[in-house]
Amino acid sequence: MPTPFHVALAVRNIDEAAHFYREIMGLEQGRSSSHWIDFNLFGHQFVVHLDESLGDQGTIKNQCNPVDDKAVPIPHCGAVLSMPEWRDLGERLRDAGVEFLIEPSIRFEGQTGEQGTFFFTDPSGNALEFKGFADMDTGLFAIE
Repeated sequence: MPTPFHVALAVRNIDEAAHFYREIMGLEQGRSSSHWIDFNLFGHQFVVHLDESLGDQGTIKNQCNPVDDKAVPIPHCGAVLSMPEWRDLGERLRDAGVEFLIEPSIRFEGQTGEQGTFFFTDPSGNALEFKGFADMDTGLFAIE
């Protein structure tokens, strides 16, 4: 297994974030305090930190960059999954009423690097992308 990464994001409300990541996304919660929570994001340490300056309805500001004729939000983070995990997460999010910024779709179909992708935001506006690969060994870092 590759070395797990660690990423930390700001959120406007710690309870709202806990509900979203634990109940909606289905992530296992780890250690926490009144100002931060660790989650297991598919084997990686994903941490949300309270940023009270965002206010109750505040959101993280994102810009977009054109990729494959779609407006990809930046910054963003997420995880690379197997295709079954990717499909399961997409269905879980859709069933929970999460709105996709970029709907689940397949890029580079039939080519080296074929991948599923979708984008959405958490309640605080953090942009998340999840990719799915049928062949992680040859697809993830394909140059073609």
